Amino acid sequence: MKEYIESLNWRYAAKKYDAAKKVSKEDLETLKQAVRLSVSSVGLQPYKVFVVESDEMRNKLKTAAGGNNQNIIADSSYLFVFANELNVNDTHVDKYISTISQVRDVAPEAVKGFSDYISGYLASLTEEQKNIWTAKQSYIALSTLINTAALLRIDATPMEGFDAQEFNKILGLDELGLNAAVIAAVGYRHEEDAMQHAVKVRKPLEELFVTV
Repeated sequence: MKEYIESLNWRYAAKKYDAAKKVSKEDLETLKQAVRLSVSSVGLQPYKVFVVESDEMRNKLKTAAGGNNQNIIADSSYLFVFANELNVNDTHVDKYISTISQVRDVAPEAVKGFSDYISGYLASLTEEQKNIWTAKQSYIALSTLINTAALLRIDATPMEGFDAQEFNKILGLDELGLNAAVIAAVGYRHEEDAMQHAVKVRKPLEELFVTV
């Protein structure tokens, strides 16, 4: 646990990456496994994660990113794009229940109550509310990526300041019923990034937490 807290103190949102240092394939697989195992409401995971490696796609996407985000996308090792499902419905639920049935070797009827619960919840939401909910789920997965990267001493920079519509167009997300909710670059900080030497600023415990 001490190592985990130390890792959280070590990490920051890198502003300048060293393009010469690349995250290994082994570490990339660890990051992907961590995101796969991330917390998700009812386990539905209503999102897909695109891992952008190619320079061609990176160059296309960076044009849709604002300010310094362009440099971060260009110089980092990989760009993770968390794309939430739009208007999630019974089709998604049925696929999830089918997976549960296969993995746990149980009949779909055995988890019908769970299936009905999820479908009932989704039916109570408007399309806008469902899209907000799936986007929030994407952010939870993002947090898992950031924290796992810190444990591996890999830098990560979450970003919201990008043109989501352009990302959707470039990656063909509209046709897939997806939307780019949030993105994150992973790689290694450049020695010239002055922010790595800044003391982390967070609210003190007594201000942040309220025990009732």
